[in-house]
Amino acid sequence: MREALGVPGCVQEVFALPGRHPELRALAGAVPWQPVDEPALEALAGTVHPQGVVAVCRTVDVPLPDLVAARPRLVAVCADVRDPGNAGTVIRCADATGAGGVVLTGQSVDAYNGKTVRASAGSLFHLPVSLGTDPGGTVRALQEAGLVVLAADGYGEVDLDDAADGGLLAGRTAWLFGNEAWGLPEELAVLADHRVRIPLHGRAESLNLATAAAVCLYASARAHR
Repeated sequence: MREALGVPGCVQEVFALPGRHPELRALAGAVPWQPVDEPALEALAGTVHPQGVVAVCRTVDVPLPDLVAARPRLVAVCADVRDPGNAGTVIRCADATGAGGVVLTGQSVDAYNGKTVRASAGSLFHLPVSLGTDPGGTVRALQEAGLVVLAADGYGEVDLDDAADGGLLAGRTAWLFGNEAWGLPEELAVLADHRVRIPLHGRAESLNLATAAAVCLYASARAHR
């Protein structure tokens, strides 16, 4: 809520329990602030334990050409990522690592799904998020803009540690992450410049998508700094 209020013109209207969140009320300024009772707020919030305030916001996604025109050094691409918790966490991790944007493409979950928004913990309002329907076109657009596209792939030919040590992560990079259950389709993975695997030193067979994204994005953030 506080993050949304910080984006000019984003918040259209606020519904809140009387007397709750006076600090947000002060930040809201001229934004309409409507008092409601608890049953009404629960119906609006869609959560088990609402926090007493709901904001109606305009959409904040940007076209992919606008995202790449800003020449980001790091981008996260979610292809067919359907779990809202994972998608929101990837947005949050991208924000934390200083990425210049996130792209949700293919059959990915709606960026404005309530669970996605909550999982982003405000990061949806911090960095450009682009929505696209063509994963292959997204990859090609990023490559044409000068980014090296790295597909996160458990069977990739490049080890993440080797990629970091060898300088592969030092340039402008877009990480490509696939579906939670079956990963990236082969026809999309082959479009990437490299397939990179995260080394697993224990007995776990794989990592959760959001965890893998965090590892990859932080590896790139370290290389950039």
